[in-house]
Amino acid sequence: MSELLALAEQVVARAQSGEQVEAYVSRGTETSVRVYEGAVEQFTSAQSEGIGVRVIRDGRTGFAYAGTLDARVIDEVLADARDNVQFGTPDEYAALASPDGVAKSPLVLWDERLASFGTDDKVRLAIDLDRMTRSGDSRIRVESADYSDGAGEAAVATSTGIRASGRENGCYVSVSTLADDNGETMTGFGFAVGRDPASLDLDRAAREAVERATRLLGAGKPTSRRTTVVLDPFVTAQFLGVISATVNGESVAKGRSLFRDRLGDTVASPLITLVDDPTDPRAYTATEVDGEGLAARRNLIVDNGVLNTFVHSSYSARRLGTTSTGNAVRGGFRGTPGCGCIAMQLVPGTRSAEEIIGDIDDGVLIQMVQGLHSGVNTVSGDFSTGASGLTIRNGSLAEPVREFTIASTLQRMLLDVAELGNDLEWLPMRATGLSMVIRDVTVSGS
Repeated sequence: MSELLALAEQVVARAQSGEQVEAYVSRGTETSVRVYEGAVEQFTSAQSEGIGVRVIRDGRTGFAYAGTLDARVIDEVLADARDNVQFGTPDEYAALASPDGVAKSPLVLWDERLASFGTDDKVRLAIDLDRMTRSGDSRIRVESADYSDGAGEAAVATSTGIRASGRENGCYVSVSTLADDNGETMTGFGFAVGRDPASLDLDRAAREAVERATRLLGAGKPTSRRTTVVLDPFVTAQFLGVISATVNGESVAKGRSLFRDRLGDTVASPLITLVDDPTDPRAYTATEVDGEGLAARRNLIVDNGVLNTFVHSSYSARRLGTTSTGNAVRGGFRGTPGCGCIAMQLVPGTRSAEEIIGDIDDGVLIQMVQGLHSGVNTVSGDFSTGASGLTIRNGSLAEPVREFTIASTLQRMLLDVAELGNDLEWLPMRATGLSMVIRDVTVSGS
């Protein structure tokens, strides 16, 4: 038993008659290095630890936390949580999760090579990335080259019988670029993700950051029309982030999802099979347990275009009369669990992005979007966002374009997916990316 789990168990053992108690305990470290023009501009190394306690009595919830694991303070946190119950709004669905019999998938999420990786080596990675990027093209300036890593251990125990603990670490590098030519400046970025520093592909990150910026130089507005768009893998991951809000059980329970009454319906192209799979160790957000201590699991959300399930925490599941899908999420000991997708992934297609583009006579490759969340309504499905990218003409990438919008509805876009690429990319976010072809999208430019 881990030290943190033992501490959490000591707290919940003090549950009184008629109340439920949850203790979430964690500690972690984070390191970030930022390099500019070959020198370290910023270095941050931080440690944190703390406990959050939730008490539920008669449908009211009280919560308190502290950023220390001092025994005397923990006593105060439990007392404060109990006191805060009286201020909670009665909720007939308020309760802690209970064990559901789903076994944890054993994952290796801790890498000793990262744990023992020295500070000088972390700095060197960021400096190397900066140098490699700047040498990629004479028009390139590096705005920042960054190395980041994190390691954490957490445990959760409840008076309802949940006991869970684990630890994980991971790292990534990223670089932001500026390309200058004839008084014009365009931006780009690149990144690489891994469990250990040796797996970080700095060359690819640098190359992508250079290419993303330089290929947009000289961009103009495209001709307004309805056409085929190809979403870059990073844009597809952002798109999936929007879709995640529509399949969130809490949103569905509150009537804030365009799919709230669509279970069992065809909501997407038969090419779309969408899973949320935090048990895949390749995912940056992979985990063995969710934010309530239930086993994480692979959930099939859309099966060949058919909406199969929503994702649920125990709370949203109770509201909708179903069971948790192991999708409670929490930001740490300072907050209570919510509900959300953890590691979304589309089942990829069979062809590369180059092969896909080779079959498109007229279209636009969408390399970047702006204002995605503000331009999308997940209740009505309306979709409109600014974009930049490259024209596709007769099967080849042509002139760059920017300052245009792409518009449709989420419902229409999902149904109009014509192909998915085989270029699955693991990103430092809660969704993977791949190339996605969508027909009949409105492009508004000149």
